[in-house]
Amino acid sequence: MKLIGIVPRAAGRRWATARIKTYAQFNEGMISMAFTLALGAKAPDFKLPATDGKTYKLADFDRFTTLVVFFTCNHCPYVIGSDESTRQTAAKYSNEGVGFVGINSNSVNTNPQDSFEGMVARMEHHKFPWVYLHDATQQVAVAYGALRTPHFYVFDADRRLVYTGRALDNPRVAAESTVNDLERALDEHLAGKTVSVPLTNPIGCNVKWEGKDAHWMPAEACDLVLPK
Repeated sequence: MKLIGIVPRAAGRRWATARIKTYAQFNEGMISMAFTLALGAKAPDFKLPATDGKTYKLADFDRFTTLVVFFTCNHCPYVIGSDESTRQTAAKYSNEGVGFVGINSNSVNTNPQDSFEGMVARMEHHKFPWVYLHDATQQVAVAYGALRTPHFYVFDADRRLVYTGRALDNPRVAAESTVNDLERALDEHLAGKTVSVPLTNPIGCNVKWEGKDAHWMPAEACDLVLPK
């Protein structure tokens, strides 16, 4: 399997440009844009450095029967506002074979706060219970179709996608949230059920793309679920 993450920057840009020129797919009355990984798709592999000094591939998390991959960063208020809720969720399911992996794909040139050094400092301060990976080339963000921070992906034991979207309906002020879609998806999946709401719109800051305005998003990167 081809690994994504540590490649020459020029090659990464060509690959990313090719990847986003895709088409819309429709799922059960909801519009799932092909920019984001489709339900049932296999988790793309990667090879990325972490704040703990190690480099990780997808296979390094094989001990987990369910894997939550989420795109995050250092500066976004939606991340900062919900990180403790994410910590609680990770702890809640830690004895049920569920692992969490955070990935920061934001361009440091767009927002210097999202530097690798900032990642290390944040993990040292908060001691979050997940591996925090750095996607400097942004290839992994493109492969997964990350839209915002935070953006969650839940994969089953075969590493097929069973849920993607938000965790909370109010991640900026977690205490005011009324729905935790991530926990509902995990509860249903762990109970052997089909996830009843497999797609939701991630709520947060858009991914900060290299060479683009801070608020720029690819044309294909629209909401996962549109009003009917």
